Amino acid sequence: MGNYFDGYYYKHQKGDDVLSLVVGRSNSEEFIQVITRDSSYNVPFIGENYFSDKGVSLNIKTDEISLNGDLEYRNLSPIKYDIMGPFKYFPMECRHRIISMRHTLEGRLKLNGKEIDFTNGLGYIEKDSGRSFPSSYVWVQANDFDEPCSIMASVADIPFLGFHFKGCICIIQYNGTEYRMATYLGVKVIKCAKDKIILEQGKYKLEIDIDKNNGQELSAPSKGEMTRTIIETAACAGEFRFYKNDDMLFSLKSNNVSFEYEA
Repeated sequence: MGNYFDGYYYKHQKGDDVLSLVVGRSNSEEFIQVITRDSSYNVPFIGENYFSDKGVSLNIKTDEISLNGDLEYRNLSPIKYDIMGPFKYFPMECRHRIISMRHTLEGRLKLNGKEIDFTNGLGYIEKDSGRSFPSSYVWVQANDFDEPCSIMASVADIPFLGFHFKGCICIIQYNGTEYRMATYLGVKVIKCAKDKIILEQGKYKLEIDIDKNNGQELSAPSKGEMTRTIIETAACAGEFRFYKNDDMLFSLKSNNVSFEYEA
């Protein structure tokens, strides 16, 4: 299939240890990308490595990276319905799918000789597919808080049927309740910058403050080829405030916020 990519994003975290995996296929290659707080690696094959919503089994050895071990995922937290809403029925440049907002981890990985025990840590899984990433976008994900809360938010330039619009998708799972803010539900993007996002929808308002650290280079799709370079911060500090009718439902901080900003 021409001009097409398909990729999954698996995030693993426990304490100060954060390791994310991007695994997928594009027009001419298959790949694994590994992202940590201070490094990123590109592996130009999938090989016998195994990835699913039940866990991963890794045995990677190149000149740049050695990564092996097994992780099991437990108690996945899917969302209620497709994050794309009615846009799932239309041809889109990029389709987003959330597989699990939060789940627990069991197992260990060894990265370049250092063993990382992720048991009782937290994970997140999403998927992107299509032709290209948006020309400009911001993406934020966090689920490591002092209270049971998981958040994903993205604002992007969306080409659609010959014109462009600023699209937004956001999911908040907090204390057993799921909240959704999205273009197809009437969300207003009040502010979208590299250090702050403000979304309003009806009686709800979400404010996100990001203290972005230096990120790592990743390859991203453009017309089905992994020829674009983006910057992802695997773990930075962030604060999230969520309001209903001006009453604050929560104000939470995390040092393991994943963040991408492409202007």
